[in-house]
Amino acid sequence: MSDRVVIKVDHISKTFRLPHERAGSIKNMLVGFAKRKRGYEIQKVLNNISFEIKDGDFFGIVGRNGSGKSTLLKILAGIYMPTEGSIAINGKLTPFIELGVGFNPDLTGRENVFLNGSLLGFNRKEMKAMYDSIVEFAELERFMDQKLKNYSSGMQVRLAFSIAIRANTPILLLDEVLAVGDEAFQKKCSNFFNDIKKDKSRTIVLVTHSMDSVRRYCDRAMLLEKGKIVTLGDPNEVADDYSKQFINTTATSTKKKHRYGTGEVVYQNIRHILTKEWFILDFDISNKTKNNYDSVTMGFDFCVDGDIIIGNDTRFMKNYKSGISLAANSKKHFTLKFPNNFGKHHFTLNTNITTENGVNVTDQLRPALEFDSNNIGFSDAWEVLSFPEITENDKD
Repeated sequence: MSDRVVIKVDHISKTFRLPHERAGSIKNMLVGFAKRKRGYEIQKVLNNISFEIKDGDFFGIVGRNGSGKSTLLKILAGIYMPTEGSIAINGKLTPFIELGVGFNPDLTGRENVFLNGSLLGFNRKEMKAMYDSIVEFAELERFMDQKLKNYSSGMQVRLAFSIAIRANTPILLLDEVLAVGDEAFQKKCSNFFNDIKKDKSRTIVLVTHSMDSVRRYCDRAMLLEKGKIVTLGDPNEVADDYSKQFINTTATSTKKKHRYGTGEVVYQNIRHILTKEWFILDFDISNKTKNNYDSVTMGFDFCVDGDIIIGNDTRFMKNYKSGISLAANSKKHFTLKFPNNFGKHHFTLNTNITTENGVNVTDQLRPALEFDSNNIGFSDAWEVLSFPEITENDKD
């Protein structure tokens, strides 16, 4: 890693003036103008922030909603100017911040590729040369002649990201890009990040809520809270401190379970055991229909104060990537066992079951259960998750 500083943020603050009243008519506007008086609330989103990012750094920015992450990223991108302080960027920069920036919804995907490419500084010949690889990476070959307004938000993000990573700029700003896409696309993103991390060919600034991404990719990271830096440096320490923010908060989830879905395949008898070393989840899934299923997926999200802290589904687990088979009118029993590295939190567990490769939601429980963990520390337990199947096709 080079010692050359490519981003220097020096004591910046950012405030916004929020009007207390709005002019709802021309008359009110004239009255307000005549009075020459309007009340404002000053909101300080960033407060005296200073840090440096060196050439080849993979730098993570984390924090709860409202901590100032996105505002900081927009300042780095030049969209906002700081109210106080200064910022210096040494090198060309490509921001990937907001969905749809540089896209025209009335143009086709193909036309938007060339439009967006021109905004990044590529000429038409260069875009023609890289067009196929862009489309292949985004996995949108069948949709490129459709208008962009018919794309889902995930499709638009995949296309935008596929273009952005082709930019000939040494600095790339990314905001939650790994939050969209299926397993195949997320794996491509992961491979791209691993390549960047390995050869240090670019400087990456990543804003994310995923502590797994922070630990896996970042060389350094920063935790923001209420516009101030809480932790700056080691990504594992930053990830741990992020999780500790949820200690002693009041859980917003209700004790009442909310259940949704078609009811074709459902959870039954969900139980858990929490020891000092292990968290064990024990349950059945039951097929209530006369149909056989071969692509059942189960998902699990552990939440604190309404925020997902860690989550996964069986498509990412070695033995179940192609789906779980479930015969008509049958039941299967499962046990999930993994280390208790949850830290001191009150958790809610949300669960879901889908069929047809994640398309058809048959059962959702919000929450399925609640529990308290009193362990110290927090790590990505899914890395060492064992997922044994205990019995199969145990018919009712």
